[in-house]
Amino acid sequence: MAPVAHLKFMLYKMVCLLVSMTCGVDEVKPFATQWYKTKLLWCAHPRRLHQLENKPLRIGCDTVQPVQQVRDLGIFIDGELAMTVHVSKTVACCFAALWQIRSIQRSVSRSVLLSVVTSLELSLLDYGSATLAGIPKYLLDRLQSILNAAARLIDQAHKYDHVSPFLQELHWLSVPERIKYRLTALVFRCWYDIAPEYMVRDLQWAAYRDSQQRLCSSSSQQLIAPRTRLFTVGDRAFGAAAARIWNSLPPTVIPLQHSIV
Repeated sequence: MAPVAHLKFMLYKMVCLLVSMTCGVDEVKPFATQWYKTKLLWCAHPRRLHQLENKPLRIGCDTVQPVQQVRDLGIFIDGELAMTVHVSKTVACCFAALWQIRSIQRSVSRSVLLSVVTSLELSLLDYGSATLAGIPKYLLDRLQSILNAAARLIDQAHKYDHVSPFLQELHWLSVPERIKYRLTALVFRCWYDIAPEYMVRDLQWAAYRDSQQRLCSSSSQQLIAPRTRLFTVGDRAFGAAAARIWNSLPPTVIPLQHSIV
């Protein structure tokens, strides 16, 4: 009976959350006019997602039905937060672009072909890649197949040729390394307070904490990695994933001074 009681309690909390969301939305409704663009997405663990009731959100006289996925700033988010939909969309768009580029492969020089592939393929691949930290390996392999196909296209290699020499010649990072680079670049911007404020708040610097406690380690450039409950979701959050990657960098590539110390 314990699992049943827990499930009823979770459903009760969901209904209470839905009521509070409706009341909050009613307060800001007079200031907004484009409610037809609003979408509702319930996010939960895959084992709990099917247990949620698909209750709509009331906005005045209108109702917003729950959906399976949403698109925010070009990034597709599903209810499981697995980024499967985003990866599938990215792979489909990139291979469609590669198919179009292949038609002009013999009509342009290698330098022009490299510029076209870089501007079309790599920009699509790298867009929003910081949100892909911690995704499963099979999704990373699907994204890596885009780089492999693009490298073979530039060098006019066969399908089963070993692709590592081509990637090294082009100086292209692998997909996991590209994700790490994007995260460290965002942390670097937070370091100098040139990133959005909501991202700066997600990071906690050891130097700032230790300077308040007057510790000898106040000159540290490390980040404090927050504790997380679920490695499938919590470890993928920006504050946790960025802290782990930043702390793993060698000291020679970390800035010497911090703007808040």
